[in-house]
Amino acid sequence: MLQVERAISLKPYNTFAIDIVADYFVRIKSENELIEILNNPQYKALPRLILGTGSNVLLTAAFHGLVLKMEISGIEVIAENEQHVIVRVGAGQDWDNFVEYCVKQNWCGIENLSLIPGTVGACPVQNIGAYGVEVKDCIEKVEGIDCTTLKIFSLSNEDCQFGYRSSIFKKSMAGQYVITHVIFKLNKQLTPILSYGNIKDGIEKTGVVSLENIRKVIIDIRNSKLPDPKDVPNAGSFFKNPVIANIKAEKLKKKWPNIVLYPIDCETTKVSAAWLIDNAGLKGFTYKDAKIHDRQPLVLTNIGNASGQDILDLATIVLQKVKEKFDIELEMEVNKV
Repeated sequence: MLQVERAISLKPYNTFAIDIVADYFVRIKSENELIEILNNPQYKALPRLILGTGSNVLLTAAFHGLVLKMEISGIEVIAENEQHVIVRVGAGQDWDNFVEYCVKQNWCGIENLSLIPGTVGACPVQNIGAYGVEVKDCIEKVEGIDCTTLKIFSLSNEDCQFGYRSSIFKKSMAGQYVITHVIFKLNKQLTPILSYGNIKDGIEKTGVVSLENIRKVIIDIRNSKLPDPKDVPNAGSFFKNPVIANIKAEKLKKKWPNIVLYPIDCETTKVSAAWLIDNAGLKGFTYKDAKIHDRQPLVLTNIGNASGQDILDLATIVLQKVKEKFDIELEMEVNKV
């Protein structure tokens, strides 16, 4: 029997530690439980908020609806050959625990995504990425429940319409689907991607290119730059790296020779949002109890009792300053609720 709690503080359930209250809160441990609550007349018409670990949301006001805390777990091998393994993973499975498990099994493909906070169910929504890898490159299918029909859906990689930190779950089907499982296709042969950040230098110090060493180096790099949400509440990277036309990138390079650029193709270039924020003079900038992190300007933090609105106001200051100085519009990666 599902237990629906009332007037629950969401402070323990979001990594910004924003203390707002949700009218209703329920933990979901199976597809049947999800269908049961979605079909309940008392909650059917209410707004829904789906939470894993709450590592990519900014709560700005009390939530007058139903929070679905996804806790469907499990890692199941459903197919395997000499080259690949196909794995079905519950949406509530901790993402980094899954990465660690894969590394121990010598399954390759997601090691560069080590230490990203959140759950497996959240990874396709955002198409999480880091250090030259995006999770879409390893996803075969995404399964879940259609909130309108209460039927099980299964979307192929192509159907998910993955883009840069984007997917169908964040665009046209936002709020329509609840993800219950993600199916991954992982390699048994390592093809390392070491060209981003300081990974190559870190690997050279270990002397051996291996899954375990790649994971260790990336964890060390992330720990050196990013605050642990348990110590300093934050939601990781708050802004996307903007994509601009190559002509504009060339003009920026002439004016600021040290600007960090990542060529994409013959028409577009990605710009480091961290560099833009830093060179707009905002690293370490504080607004009330909201602060831009001293080491990583992509990260906004709650250094006391910041409200969601305080964090949002600080983000607005960043957007304005970067636009004024570089004529580039940043976009928030974190989802505002």
